[in-house]
Amino acid sequence: MEKNARVLIVVPAHNETGRIGEVVGEIREKLPDIDIVVIDDASSDGTGAEAEAAGSKVVRLPTNLGIGGAVQAGYKYAERHGYDIVVQIDGDGQHDPGFVGRLLEPILEGKADVVIGSRYVPGAKDPDYKTPFARKVGITLFSLLTSAIVGVRITDVTSGFRAVSGKVLRYYVDNYPADFPDSEATILIHYLGGRVREIPVHMRSRAGGRSSTTPIKSLYYPFKVLIAILATLLREKPRVGE
Repeated sequence: MEKNARVLIVVPAHNETGRIGEVVGEIREKLPDIDIVVIDDASSDGTGAEAEAAGSKVVRLPTNLGIGGAVQAGYKYAERHGYDIVVQIDGDGQHDPGFVGRLLEPILEGKADVVIGSRYVPGAKDPDYKTPFARKVGITLFSLLTSAIVGVRITDVTSGFRAVSGKVLRYYVDNYPADFPDSEATILIHYLGGRVREIPVHMRSRAGGRSSTTPIKSLYYPFKVLIAILATLLREKPRVGE
């Protein structure tokens, strides 16, 4: 991967008025040479307009697709506009764009195809960030399961702060998981021959908008993820193309 690769930051967002402008503004300040697109997932507020005013391109989805569909729309946009690498940053302010350079480095050096920003690897400890106990248990469970499958230790498989290479980008255009996608997407790329790595990042407490995991969804979340993982393991496994 060449150092002058075209990079796009994809920000999926739903009802993030009052926060999305700050998120885009911080990205613009810290990464002035990288393009941004906000995927407005059929928000009922002014998310799209606020993102545009802050300096981002915006794709407005006519129907709410959820996090998987919104992220996939970002990959489609990236492919259509000729980008080589995609970095995903959440629209709620949790992710510090100052760490994007660290996410990109293994891809630019040809050492990884997916790089996940982790809150839990050595060097990532942030005393101001607290993970609710129930969520931490879930993250740990699915990280351990994913690690066992891919053969690489992953501590934060649910992290949405990640970068992907061009060959993964092109695969995700048609094959990105729709619902609770993080574990499934990581395992899928491993079985497609992609290399997955984690790097330490700091995250901040969530602010603004609403979580994509509603109380009802949280009840069936473990079952949905386990079924999705099983389906991924059983599906045909073509190689990621160059």
